[in-house]
Amino acid sequence: MLNFGTIGTSWITDAYIEGALDSGLWNLSAVYSRNFEKGKAFADKYKVDTVFTDIDEMAKSDIIDAVYIASPNYLHVKHALKFIENGKHVICEKPVSSHADEVIMLTEKAKEYGVIFMEAIMFMHLPERDKLSEAVKKIGNISIAKFDFCQRSSKLDAYLRGELPNIFNPEMETGALMDLGIYCIYPALYLFGEPEEIDVRVNMMSSGVDGSGVITFVYKDKLLSIPYSKTSQAGVDSDIQGDKGTISTTSISKLENIVLKYSDGTKEIISGETPKFKLMGYEAISFYKFITEKEKHLDEYNKCTDMCIKVAKVTEFIRLKAGIKFPTDK
Repeated sequence: MLNFGTIGTSWITDAYIEGALDSGLWNLSAVYSRNFEKGKAFADKYKVDTVFTDIDEMAKSDIIDAVYIASPNYLHVKHALKFIENGKHVICEKPVSSHADEVIMLTEKAKEYGVIFMEAIMFMHLPERDKLSEAVKKIGNISIAKFDFCQRSSKLDAYLRGELPNIFNPEMETGALMDLGIYCIYPALYLFGEPEEIDVRVNMMSSGVDGSGVITFVYKDKLLSIPYSKTSQAGVDSDIQGDKGTISTTSISKLENIVLKYSDGTKEIISGETPKFKLMGYEAISFYKFITEKEKHLDEYNKCTDMCIKVAKVTEFIRLKAGIKFPTDK
């Protein structure tokens, strides 16, 4: 069993902790928060005694082997680098960075310091990923696909009242593309590779981030549409359409309720639903295997690293093409 610490006290951190503890491979030994009272309240939920308010002190501490980072996007690289350089393994919430060169830098630093560095993205660690790949082979020539992730933000009402939640603040390097669009880009590149052309149209919010958008990946033989939004709620499934059948899923991010419908009317149920903490638990399990049995799982680790870099490059290209700018852009 390995000891890990966390940075961030939101619901996503709760979900990761529950998944990691449920795996039986991890022990939560410390949490970090800039505010001690907030950190203490968070730690008490898991009966953890150590609360750090100094990030440097935490990075140097020998009571953790690894860290899960869920700080605001713009702090990801700074925090990840600090722990890597102190010999700690790092799993960082997506997106690692809005700049692909920083993602590459972190992967190289991880090699230099002999630690594991990975992006926390469910798609790359779900058993359903391979099942989906196999299903794609059964539906013949694919002409059209749609990966939809439109989910009305719980912070939208506050924004409409004149507040500026982190998710709609360009200073935080967020917005709909960085928060939700990335979940669609991962399976797109994994299943179909890099497109020949990319078109993007976005609806910009007055704060300077995108509230929604539509990305089109153009391939020689197919088109992939990616509608994404933080300001509205989707009412239809994502699907992949071939001349021998269609694959649909109610969640492209969680790969839930995947159904293969053949042209003759028959169906094949590929997946159902799984609690969110279980889904994130797969990330924690992979993280543990990469650390403790790196050579055995080296190919899978390299695949995750390569995908992280590819997605970062494509996402940055899309962002800049759409005119979504952050203060750190050169």
